[in-house]
Amino acid sequence: MRWDRFFDDLEDQLASEWEAERAALDTEAERLRVSRLEMRQRLTVLQAEASHSEVSWELSDGSSLNAGLVGVGADWVALSDAARRTGITLVPLPAIVGIRMSQADLLRTARADGATLSGLASRMTFGFVVRDLVRRRAAVALQLSSGRGMTGTIDRAGADHLDIALHDPGSPRRTGEVTGYRMVPFSALAWLRAEEGVSVL
Repeated sequence: MRWDRFFDDLEDQLASEWEAERAALDTEAERLRVSRLEMRQRLTVLQAEASHSEVSWELSDGSSLNAGLVGVGADWVALSDAARRTGITLVPLPAIVGIRMSQADLLRTARADGATLSGLASRMTFGFVVRDLVRRRAAVALQLSSGRGMTGTIDRAGADHLDIALHDPGSPRRTGEVTGYRMVPFSALAWLRAEEGVSVL
């Protein structure tokens, strides 16, 4: 009788050790999976499974924007601010310093195993989208990471910068309306908004 109890105890102990080892392996596998996860993949999940919870984007200029995620590109996101109801705000990924969301959304995006961008979206860089705004001659507002804002029309966009003709919002880009010109590196931008509701998606 005592031997039966002894063997039962050994079996229980062995089962516990196996369970602990399996849990440790599962934990290590999860750490490894998360270590390979890119923010872009998590943002793709956030966009695909848009929830009604509020998401707040903390940007490099110190501002916060409560907006829905409507697009994810190679190195940028497109946000739609429900309060503004016009235009799309483009934010380069390096300008995002934090994203406030519910714990449920945070955990859901962390399970982004197979989340990938579509072939076209993964190739659409920030410069590509800005060049489309140049082609459309769309009036824009942009905010630098330093906190300075500008309005005008983008005349041209290079690989890592843009040239903007500055003028008042709502006024056309005419020589008499232009108050100055600036060359702005993409790395200095906190966000760029197409003022006329131009869709970039």
